[in-house]
Amino acid sequence: MARYIIRRLLVFIPMLFLLTLIIFSLAKAAPGDPLTGKQLDPTVSKEVYEIQREELGLNDPLPTQYWNWLSSFTSGDFGQSMYYNGRSVESLISSRLLNTVYLGILAYLITLAVSIPLGIYSARRPYSLLDNTATTFGFVGLAIPNFFFGLIGIYIFSIHLGWFPSQSTMSDPLLTGIPAFMDRLHHMILPAITLAMAGTATYMRYVRSEALDILGSEYIRMAKAKGMKERTVLYKHTLRNALIPIITLSGYEFGILLGGAVITEQVFNYSGLGMLFIESIVNRDYPVIMAINLLLGATILLGNLLSDILYSVADPRIRYD
Repeated sequence: MARYIIRRLLVFIPMLFLLTLIIFSLAKAAPGDPLTGKQLDPTVSKEVYEIQREELGLNDPLPTQYWNWLSSFTSGDFGQSMYYNGRSVESLISSRLLNTVYLGILAYLITLAVSIPLGIYSARRPYSLLDNTATTFGFVGLAIPNFFFGLIGIYIFSIHLGWFPSQSTMSDPLLTGIPAFMDRLHHMILPAITLAMAGTATYMRYVRSEALDILGSEYIRMAKAKGMKERTVLYKHTLRNALIPIITLSGYEFGILLGGAVITEQVFNYSGLGMLFIESIVNRDYPVIMAINLLLGATILLGNLLSDILYSVADPRIRYD
């Protein structure tokens, strides 16, 4: 296992290099630059803006710009923002990252808490009312985009019922301790449910399909023939093997939750990494855009590695030489 992890970590190096090249190429292929995105003062001559472009290195050849950015990144410096008054990219991301991480964790917990029981019990009673209802929910959850669920949630639970706030991350930034935690959680519930909808539908369908195959297998019939309790068969044998597709999806889901939060955060005006990403795109703040994309890509790579490790935990038959 240790040798396998080391090999996978070594593979990350060329993959990260290729990822940086793709991200830089896509960012530079977009029209305009940070100065183009601003509302230019007509009283200021064009030479002033050309001087600013020269100072920012925007007039350098693309290979030079890429090398400067890559050198700074490998040394732990993500550069300076071109729009947010020269603030470092690291400080901008760190100020928003935790909000998105908390939101993603809560959405993932909701996904697991709903999808696994629904998938297992749908497989136990196929084509029952519960199974048909869960199947309908799965198709609806996959067909309707997150932002639409968010708007419906705001209309019902915020405007009409008043159960949850519709915007922001906290009511009062001066809160500390338990009150601050509960207030933050209260603000996260509605966007977390919205973010979890598509994942819940996907996980439920995979668990149901896998559990149906397992319940019809010979070793499950043998366990039942030996008089093993239904609960033991369900949770010890069926559930454990049905988690394999969940583990596979989870590695990719880490990055999807961060990336999917882009739209959800906009709907709920949730001050996280997603809103920062949209603001950076609108303002053509390339250092921030590239850093966030690189962070998402690295998260997906690490999530896939973690999934491979968890395979052997869920299924002891899986071993890595």
